[in-house]
Amino acid sequence: MKIDQGSTSPAYSPGSPAQRVTKTLLHISNMDCRSEEAAIRARLGQLDGIQTLDFDLPKRQLSVAHTLPSVDSIVGELKAIGMQASLGTAEPQQPSRQTLPDSSCASCEAPSFASAPAAATGNTTQFVITNMDCPTEEALIRKRLGKVEGVDRLDFDLMNRRLAVQHRLADPAPVLAALGEIGMHANVEREAGPSPKGQAVYLIEKMDCPTEEALLRKALQGVSGVSALQFNLMSRTLTVSHTLPDEAPITAAIERTGMAPVLRDRNQPAPAVTREFGTGISRDQWVRMGAAGVLALGAEAMAFSGMSETGLPVIAASLTAIALGGTETLKKGWIALRTLSLNMNLLMTIAVIGAALIGQWPEAAVVIWLFGLAEMIEALSLDRARNAIRKLMDLAPETALVKQADGRWEEVKAESVALGAFVRVRPGERIALDGVVVSGASAVNQAPITGESMPVEKKPGDTVFAGTINERGTLEFEVRSRKGETTLDRIARSVQEAQGQRAPTQRFVDRFAGVYTPVVFGLAVAIATIPPLFFGGVWMDWIYKALVMLVIACPCALVISTPVTVVSGLAAAARRGILVKGGLYLEQGRLLRAVALDKTGTLTHGRPALTDTVPLGTVDEAGVLRIAASLDALSEHPVATAIVRAYGDRPHATVESFEALAGRGVKGDIDGQTYYIGNQRLATELGVVSDKVREVLEQLEAQAKTAVVLATEKHALAVLAVADTIRDSSKQAVATLKQMGVEPVMLTGDNRKTAEAVAAQVGITDARGEMLPHDKLAAIEELASRGPVGMVGDGVNDAPALAKSNIGFAMGAAGTDTAIETADVALMQDDLRKLPEFIALSRRVGGVLKANIAFAIGTKAIFMVLAFTGHASLWLAILADMGASLLVVFNGLRLLGRSPAAERAHAD
Repeated sequence: MKIDQGSTSPAYSPGSPAQRVTKTLLHISNMDCRSEEAAIRARLGQLDGIQTLDFDLPKRQLSVAHTLPSVDSIVGELKAIGMQASLGTAEPQQPSRQTLPDSSCASCEAPSFASAPAAATGNTTQFVITNMDCPTEEALIRKRLGKVEGVDRLDFDLMNRRLAVQHRLADPAPVLAALGEIGMHANVEREAGPSPKGQAVYLIEKMDCPTEEALLRKALQGVSGVSALQFNLMSRTLTVSHTLPDEAPITAAIERTGMAPVLRDRNQPAPAVTREFGTGISRDQWVRMGAAGVLALGAEAMAFSGMSETGLPVIAASLTAIALGGTETLKKGWIALRTLSLNMNLLMTIAVIGAALIGQWPEAAVVIWLFGLAEMIEALSLDRARNAIRKLMDLAPETALVKQADGRWEEVKAESVALGAFVRVRPGERIALDGVVVSGASAVNQAPITGESMPVEKKPGDTVFAGTINERGTLEFEVRSRKGETTLDRIARSVQEAQGQRAPTQRFVDRFAGVYTPVVFGLAVAIATIPPLFFGGVWMDWIYKALVMLVIACPCALVISTPVTVVSGLAAAARRGILVKGGLYLEQGRLLRAVALDKTGTLTHGRPALTDTVPLGTVDEAGVLRIAASLDALSEHPVATAIVRAYGDRPHATVESFEALAGRGVKGDIDGQTYYIGNQRLATELGVVSDKVREVLEQLEAQAKTAVVLATEKHALAVLAVADTIRDSSKQAVATLKQMGVEPVMLTGDNRKTAEAVAAQVGITDARGEMLPHDKLAAIEELASRGPVGMVGDGVNDAPALAKSNIGFAMGAAGTDTAIETADVALMQDDLRKLPEFIALSRRVGGVLKANIAFAIGTKAIFMVLAFTGHASLWLAILADMGASLLVVFNGLRLLGRSPAAERAHAD
């Protein structure tokens, strides 16, 4: 169906008056997080004629500036990736002031796209909120900050307790004040705008009293170049005025005091992994919760022994238990009531107060204690998932042994090591930075980066990665990436960004919980009032049942299960050398029905190698290789290079009268004899192509190999064949994909004969050769019509096909920045077996997600029936609800263990 163009508005681009630019506003009903934004940017960025994309995630709107004759192609591309787009209203793009036809238009109050980018270029301030870690707090914050004038956009990262606020405010004080009003403990972690020169601002979570201030003053006053210190204990910030070239000495001095400073350096990119504040449960919290439990259970025991539930000892014990273990919950409940936010804290507060009002004091105490205890255990479980990727960063040492100008080797902070510096790594030590080996030889354990189970031999010229372990031998390498820019840092940064994005299942759960909680709350109100009012029921009995329903209405288990499972899956993948760029791709992996594989560099090594040496005369194989390599050592042809590489480090013969024969080969004299090596044309010109030679040539060429003939002027001595060899892992990977029900398809630009030969060796039945980029794109579209399809390519020639596929894979990404940044899934090792391993992990994640959701909803349904029939008590309901929450969390955390698929892959 054609789309009416009346909802788009043309304008002329100020820079190119002759080019017609249209600004179209689209409403995308299922676009609500950065994961979809990234997917849409990647998809539409490949369309010719797309100029700019402006996203408004809160309103689920996308403004597209383009020169296309129709928006059909845009809507079609969005539909292909599951986005439900419809045309919104649009205003003309405002022309420049010089071409404004009517100045009166400037006062028009209708919204215009000219002003839309203002929000996009506003300040973005990042906050760390230590008590924000679930959708309940997110909803509360959205509601409160939505009323702050000048706040344009909120990006939540619940797993890392971060909030990025895009705003047009002079400073973030109004945001901090609004967060404080709803009980959120927020600090500015990263400010907007450029950092003033000579000033460093640190966020120090442990600095909250004059004792720490005095300690820091003493530590920093002795640092040369520090001119002034300004402390703000309330916001836990320290501003240091200095004349130093960088802040490394200041940071080191603060760290020596045992503090954990975070530098708000606005000129640098965000840190690879933001530090975690406020994690862990203090001893004081455990003691208070333990005492609350003793008192709550004691009150229940007193009531069970026959003492009145409204007796003074029972009420006193219950009130004390509530004060010790439930104050925080009651505070949050009051904030939710004040802001009219229906969340689990408000439901729990109503249930506890209601139970106390109808005389059920022991149950009120037990309910709030169990809720608080479960929250603490849940927080510890979340920290395990949240910090899984941080453990990866601990692999890179903080110091490195660096060569000084005078030749000495000195241990220095890794962050202070400059590019080009020489670092020495002794046996058993971890490598601190990325670099290239300049001397020494050793085996390095690269498992943290590539997931390889066996150490990799390293020699001069090879790349080493931060966080890997030098097994034996001393290595010296030249630094190629500074601290914060290493492959390990990029992996951690990428996974942390992925953690902050909502997966499709999580969005479904959030929407379900948003409907479920109000419905059950309304049902509880109906249960409390209708039977007593209209059917003569006993008020206290039905109010008690309603309170049990309120406890069941808490969607804890439901909303917490998905993020924990997805984050655990992302961390588990990263530990296997599989970098997944978001929960979207982690979930989609299990749905793949076909995978398109590029031949060169994916199924094969991507470089020619000598595969056959067939002697035809009196010279044996070793002699043939010596002569051929000696001649080809003076040639730069890829076939010649492969022959020389195969000969290795053995000594070459002396070649005299060397001559390159254009388009045919080379010739030269060795030990007084003239030898030729070249293609069949050269051999034919020499007249040495006998029936035997022709038979060998045809046999090798039928296998898609490049054959050359070594000959004298009268006789052919040997035929040598060179080909791009198959990776050892390719055949096994293809077989595993087939077993999993995923169809492997080979797409290559090579000729059909070569494509069919390689496909036959690895077990692929659908091989397509002589494909240009647009042919590959058409092939992906055809495969996508049957079901979700993945594409493994190099990200350059295959860019259109990669963008069209549901998931784009990059292989061997450990040494390439672009692959890590652009691929949906980056396989850090040159091992295609990582592809089925990713699909297996995705299926495991999907299974855990389904099990968790089914278990959480099933538990709710069962207890709803029990509550209505009067068979569920308050404390039993909260025990079941919190127990379900913990079980789904622990089930999700199981993904951090090693999967059976991974074990089998490494065993093989």
